[in-house]
Amino acid sequence: MAHDLSDQQLVSLIDRIAARARPGDGEAALRELYDLTSSKLYGVALRVAGNRDWAEDVLQDAYLNVWRIAGDYRASLSPPMAWMGVIVRSRALDFLRRRASERADAALELDDAIAETVAGDAANPMDTSQASEQAWALHECLRKLESRQREVVSLAYLRDLSHSELAEQLRLPLGTVKTWIRRGLEQLRGCMARFA
Repeated sequence: MAHDLSDQQLVSLIDRIAARARPGDGEAALRELYDLTSSKLYGVALRVAGNRDWAEDVLQDAYLNVWRIAGDYRASLSPPMAWMGVIVRSRALDFLRRRASERADAALELDDAIAETVAGDAANPMDTSQASEQAWALHECLRKLESRQREVVSLAYLRDLSHSELAEQLRLPLGTVKTWIRRGLEQLRGCMARFA
């Protein structure tokens, strides 16, 4: 099948999902779209999520999102596979952020449990206040980074990936990843120094 015909077929399916003109037609179109595209998009999800089970969850969430926003798709702005690839990548990054947040919450619960059982080891209110201020300052400094740079720095530290693993997952040159991380950390140091 020619590349253009494949794009036309995918665009037609997305249009059918958006229209949902006849009962069951939208579902049938989504099923067909899934059959045609899921193997490639699973690869995208797996590269970003780094875990097969997570990638499956991400893929399911991505197709639900396609179902919800199919009416927003514009073929003139993006080929269908690129559009769906962005959705999958976005869902995967959201998934990783949620997992990191859940791990942080679990760590806080463990810290609370330990603090309750270890006498005299409670945090000083001044220390807690300073830690909260530092967390806020770090959040503000991260927001000031360019989005791709923030993503690379966050993934490097949240997922503890090496530069080469990160370059492979994001499909970026190794030198670009190293430069973005180095510059990002320099900007974070400078920004955090202003809050010190």
